[in-house]
Amino acid sequence: MSKFVPLKKNLDFKNIYQYGKSAANRYLVLYMHPNGSSIRRFGFSISKKVGNAVCRNRLRRLLKEICRLNLDRFPDGHDYVFIVRQPSFDQGYHQLEKHVWHVLGRLLN
Repeated sequence: MSKFVPLKKNLDFKNIYQYGKSAANRYLVLYMHPNGSSIRRFGFSISKKVGNAVCRNRLRRLLKEICRLNLDRFPDGHDYVFIVRQPSFDQGYHQLEKHVWHVLGRLLN
């Protein structure tokens, strides 16, 4: 089982936004781009318009945990960036997980 690898560099985020495919729903936007290796990397972007700092960090932690526990459901060799939208600020773990699978399914079809 591979481990969870975060995306950190601004250039990586820009490349994914520019060249990656995206899918969205009311709660999340997911970008996916091949990275040329066998690892999966994840990045999270949450605007200051989404709640306060406590709320944004909670959403980031929930998304990280969803990705970490379900690494095998994400295809190998891709970078993923989640953008959280305003209506997500009051979502729980299971609701957010459902939204993640919805946008991932739209992206893979």
